[in-house]
Amino acid sequence: MNIKGILIENPVIAALRNDKDLENVLNSKALVVFVLYGNIMNIAKICNKLREAKKIVFIHLDMIDGLKGDQAGIEFIKEFANPEGIITTKSSNVKYAKQLGLYTIQRVFIIDSLFLRTGIKNIHETGPNAVEVMPGVASKIIHTMEKEINVPIIAGGLIKSKKDVMDSLAAGAIAISTTSTELWNL
Repeated sequence: MNIKGILIENPVIAALRNDKDLENVLNSKALVVFVLYGNIMNIAKICNKLREAKKIVFIHLDMIDGLKGDQAGIEFIKEFANPEGIITTKSSNVKYAKQLGLYTIQRVFIIDSLFLRTGIKNIHETGPNAVEVMPGVASKIIHTMEKEINVPIIAGGLIKSKKDVMDSLAAGAIAISTTSTELWNL
C-alpha cells in the first residue's frame, strides 16, 4: 500500500477522540483515520469497525489506556488491532514498529527553535515513514521541516477551518489530521 499516495489523494485525516467520533467517521468521506482513544479491551473492536467501513487505520500508541509503550505493547496492537500503522512521540516505538512492518508516524511538538532542531534530529535517527507536526497551523515550521527531512509531513493540532487545511497543505504538508468533523468531508 502506498500510504504517501493515499494521503496526497485524501489529505484530510479524521482524528477520533471518542465513540461519537467513531460513529461520525463511518459514513464520512475521510479514508484515513487516526485513533486517539481507547484501551486494551476495546481497541481491536474500534479498529475492526473502521476496517469494515473500508477506512485505513492508525493507532496513537501513547493514547491507548492500559497499553505500555514498549515492544510487547506494539506486538499486542499489531496482532489484536491490526492497524495499517501507528502514531507515537517515542523514537523507540517508531524503530520497533517499523521492524514489525507497521507504517510509522512520529508526532513532534514544535514550540520553539530548540524543539525544531531536536525534532529534525530525532526524525533523521528514527526514520519514520511520516511525521505529524503539532501544531498543524504553524506553516512556517512545516516549510522549514520540509526542507530538512525527507519524509511526508502531516499537520495536526488546531486545524479548525478549510483555510487552515489549505495553508498547511500549501506550506508543504501532504495531509492534515483534525478532530473537526465538519472538515472530514472536504
